[in-house]
Formats: sequence, C-alpha cells, structure tokens
Amino acid sequence: MDKVVNRELLDKVIAISVEAGEAILGVYNASGELEVDTKSDDSPVTAADLAAHRVLAPALEKLLDGVPVLSEEGEMPSYDTRSQWDRYWIIDPLDGTKEFIRRNGEFTVNVALIENGEPVLGVVHVPVLDITYAGAKTLGAIKRDDSGEKAIAVRAMRPRLDDKQPIEIVASRSHGAGAVDTLLERIEGSLGKTGLKNMGSSLKLCLVAEGAADLYPRLAPTCEWDTAAAQAVVEAAGGVVVDEQFSLLRYNQKEELLNPFFYVIGDRDFDWKSLLLAS
Repeated sequence: MDKVVNRELLDKVIAISVEAGEAILGVYNASGELEVDTKSDDSPVTAADLAAHRVLAPALEKLLDGVPVLSEEGEMPSYDTRSQWDRYWIIDPLDGTKEFIRRNGEFTVNVALIENGEPVLGVVHVPVLDITYAGAKTLGAIKRDDSGEKAIAVRAMRPRLDDKQPIEIVASRSHGAGAVDTLLERIEGSLGKTGLKNMGSSLKLCLVAEGAADLYPRLAPTCEWDTAAAQAVVEAAGGVVVDEQFSLLRYNQKEELLNPFFYVIGDRDFDWKSLLLAS
C-alpha cells in the first residue's frame, strides 16, 4: 500500500458519504408513497439508491486519478476489464434497501477502496442516525456521532468468558436464520450463554468493529459491495473477516461478485476456527 491512504483521503470519503446520506434522506423523509422498482436479480431499488449513486460515483472518480468506481447501481464492467484493476472504489450507495423500504433506519452508505483484492479503506455511514464508521489499516478505526469522534476497537473474548458474560452474536434479520440457529447451539454448547442481535445492512459488521458484538456469521449470499467497506473498518479495528475455510475475504478475484459465506470475528486471538469448523 502506498501513501495514497491517509487521513486526508479518509476525511474526504467520509464527507462524500455523508452527502450521499443526505440525498437518501431526501427521499426517505419525503411525503407520499415510496416507489420501489425491481432489478433483474429481483432485488429492490428506489430513487434513494440512485440519488446516492449520483453523489458518490463522480465525487470518488475525482478523488484519485485513474481509479475506477464499481457501484451496485452503475454499469457492470466485464471481468476482463476488472481483472486489470489494481486499485478501485467499490460502493453500495444504499446498503439495506429492504430496511429502507421498511423505514426502520437500518441502512447505510458503503464506500471502500480496494488494493490488490484487499479493502484498505472503508466508510460506512448511517444516514438516519448520522453515525459514521470509518477506518484504514494504516490509521485504525473511528466512529463519529453527535458526541464527536472516537477510536474504536474490537473486544477480547477472554474477559467475557472469565466473567461468564454472554457471547454476543449479530445476525441478519432476513437471511440464513436456520443455519445461524444451529451455529448458536454449537457455540452455547462450548462457550456458554449467547446473546443474539438481529440487524440489517453492514451495521452488523460495525457492531463487531466497535466491540459491541463478538461474532457475525453470514451464512447466506452477499455481494462484494455489501461487505468491502465494513470489512475495512473491522480490520482497522483489529478484527478479521474470513470465509468458511478461514481464508481472508478478498475482492475482484473472480467473474461473479458474490461473496462466499463468511465470519466476522472480533478477537483474532481466540480460537474461533476450531469451534466454527467443527462438523
């Protein structure tokens, strides 16, 4: 990684993400019925998704010369083209469109910078709450809210186990519930009591990053733009995101943009591998 990733760049990406969040809120808070269209993959899209894309894409293209933008709401380049990219932006202008439609506030703006398959900078902005999670491996991770800015970090497992506190698991409200229930039973059998938090969008990864949860198992499909920004924050906070074989989750390695199932782990020193890979 060269010196392109610095605090000045991170602050600029935060500002752009906040502006995209304001565009989303313009739709979210408008009177009248929300119009929802369906894309070719049957996923929903709204005017807010597109409004945020129109803020993010041109602004990011201007930030770093020659660095392309891959957006869920933009044109999708072929893998022949993408495979030539050493560095690119990947964005989900509105992650959690279903949560947006339900008007529960659990949706985010996701922006990540990828270098050689690795998310090296990420910003996750929560428009309704005006909270921003951001980080880069060279800078650490931060959270901004109405009380200001603070550094965040994942938490250790051992003190919780010693104090017999529940292991906090965060999971999707909409996907993979059966597989997660089976995993919870295994964890409880080995470690004791667990607590489960259900939440939408990439906020689940951010809970691990800020030490509010210990594990997020994602045992259902996601796309690369769903995870890249929050993975950068998790790793900047000291955590790790791995696939089911415990290999690091990486980007732009294949033609399709679907992620494998994965685990977001806070305490890298705890032996999650033995537990999660047990048959």
